[in-house]
Amino acid sequence: MKQKDEIFNSPLDDMVDFKFDEKVANVFEDMIQRSIPGYSLIISMIGMFTKLYAKPNTNCYDLGSSLGASALSMRRNIVGENIKIIAVDNSEAMIKRSEEIFRKDKSDVRVEFINNGIDNVEIVDASVVILNFTMQFIPLAKRQTLLEKIYNGLIKGGVLILSEKISFEDADLEARQIKHYYDFKRLNGYSDLEISRKREALENVLVPETINDHFARINAAGFTTCELWYQTFNFASMIAKK
Repeated sequence: MKQKDEIFNSPLDDMVDFKFDEKVANVFEDMIQRSIPGYSLIISMIGMFTKLYAKPNTNCYDLGSSLGASALSMRRNIVGENIKIIAVDNSEAMIKRSEEIFRKDKSDVRVEFINNGIDNVEIVDASVVILNFTMQFIPLAKRQTLLEKIYNGLIKGGVLILSEKISFEDADLEARQIKHYYDFKRLNGYSDLEISRKREALENVLVPETINDHFARINAAGFTTCELWYQTFNFASMIAKK
């Protein structure tokens, strides 16, 4: 049974910048479902895209894999032969929990877990690469280099699925979308205090960008197409093809 996320009910003196430690890993499943609108749909569609684009004798990468939800969705939808999933996360707690989860899964598709920063991992012979709410935690100055590395590591016809919290150029639209998002969190049981404290904890850690920023970076990396396939409030997912 998943544990309820009550991290931001802690006393104010205990608040620090958000980090993916064991405390977060223990409640992450509940946290992510209650914090990202459409998260289950995004995970399901990652499986669908994997079924369409994963090619025999290639690798599928889940970069910033957390508890491995994207990797697990890929694993359950791979139909080609000799396809390996590589799940990468710099949180040891997340990797340990992922390994426990995957030991209960009966698929025979190979999975390798790597406890490292995604900028330290080589992308090789990839047909599918997932960045599911990961890029937003990468320093702005490193984002273009990361996308170029992913592009260079993809086979022709390979895809990148990029899901992100986004911002908006229009200030009124930005304010409306944030209001809708906070209403969504309240509907899911978060108090105003919890919402405020999490916002403060993430302020220097999660840096969102506009859809146009993402498209410009993806195009500059060399991808031939990029489409927005999902958006609810200030959360979106794109698919880019080499």
